[in-house]
Amino acid sequence: MSTSVSLPAPGAVAELLKPITWFPPMWAFSCGVVASGVAPEGKWWLISAGVVLAGPLVCATSQAVNDWFDRHVDAINEPQRPIPSGRIPGQWGLYIAVMWTALSLMFATLLGPWGFCAAAAGLLLAWAYSAPPLRLKRNGWWGNAACGISYEGLAWVTGAAVMAGGSMPAWQSLLLAGLYSVGAHGIMTLNDFKAIEGDRRMGIDSLPVLLGVDGAGRAACLTMAAPQGVVVALLAAWDRPWHALAVGVLLGIQLLLMARFLGDPRGRATWYSALGVNFFVVGMLVSAFGIQTLARGAA
Repeated sequence: MSTSVSLPAPGAVAELLKPITWFPPMWAFSCGVVASGVAPEGKWWLISAGVVLAGPLVCATSQAVNDWFDRHVDAINEPQRPIPSGRIPGQWGLYIAVMWTALSLMFATLLGPWGFCAAAAGLLLAWAYSAPPLRLKRNGWWGNAACGISYEGLAWVTGAAVMAGGSMPAWQSLLLAGLYSVGAHGIMTLNDFKAIEGDRRMGIDSLPVLLGVDGAGRAACLTMAAPQGVVVALLAAWDRPWHALAVGVLLGIQLLLMARFLGDPRGRATWYSALGVNFFVVGMLVSAFGIQTLARGAA
């Protein structure tokens, strides 16, 4: 009598790793590369490796970890997902999360000490966000902060540091990375509107649960908009008027969209994520170009 081991289908594994979520850290890493002011010639392999590490490896790991430890919540909110639907059978969700963590750390050694340490920090945040005993996502303030730091700030700083040969990035670059991390906190809140019932039943205090739908909508808009306002002021103070104007225009478009979003935060969270966030990320790249010469001067 033979026994067969039920393996997950490749399509289900790909769905678990959520390629659509890889864009933010890949983009932030690229912004850090631009902000470094270092010419890319001769470093394309390094840039490519960093993009792969940020997205298909570290970010994908965070998605697998989150889905495994959220499988009971997803059974309520989104039962069609790979784990609650049974398309990722047994303990395979956990196995994939562990294997992708190890693969990410091994790959990170190609990027030197900065790349490895950044990957390790990002992976620690991923596990701390989802896994007991910390499970930072139980509180929307802490959980979204961990995501914002990992997806935006850490990826940005890594890109800048790797390009600079492991040197500390310019303080202007570090400051912008921090501000866009705060902005990403609000973007993370947008994702929580679709899971209110399951979060409430499972004791997860996301911001829509803690503040209510309208309060969380206002908090998301404030945390997205305020840091960009500071970026505009900084670029102007650094004698980058055209970059400041461009980021200001992009922020103005977001404010118009936010006014519509706040009319129905729960119903329009996905709409704003698909439309308004684009102007946020374009502003990141514009500000990165704005500080290139400042970074070169600091080096």
